[in-house]
Amino acid sequence: MATAPVTVVPRLKLGSQGMEVSAQGLGCMGMSAFYGPPKPEHDMVALIHHAVAAGVTLLDSSDIYGPHTNEILLGKALLGGVRERVELATKFGISFADGKREVRGDPAYVRAACEGSLERLGVSCIDLYYQHRVDTRVPIEVTLPLGGAAAACACVACVHRSRPPA
Repeated sequence: MATAPVTVVPRLKLGSQGMEVSAQGLGCMGMSAFYGPPKPEHDMVALIHHAVAAGVTLLDSSDIYGPHTNEILLGKALLGGVRERVELATKFGISFADGKREVRGDPAYVRAACEGSLERLGVSCIDLYYQHRVDTRVPIEVTLPLGGAAAACACVACVHRSRPPA
């Protein structure tokens, strides 16, 4: 009986701080938000485990997906030794309060967002924590380095920002 060939997902350096990730990542947004109703949790955990077993180690989420439910789902998938095998990315920058979304980058929000993400993910360290949307009311120098959130959040291995203002 023939066995399936083993596929190796290439790895690459991300940025200049030495972080190495799988060249293919798994964006988890659609598992719990935006593309129809949330998918069954056990199916999504199995999907994440399958991706990791196949060599996809960069897992990406955000506190706005759900909101919050995607990070909770990912946290469940990280149990049982999976966390040690992946690079974990999540985002901040869009708050959801009183039924309204708001782009935010003020230090108090960023600190609370980071602490919330750590708790929901069930981890002590986020490998890549980056800004989902830039708050044009707050200078990026004030937002980064996370308004002191890195110290408050136990560990943030890398900080990046996405979608810079035009």
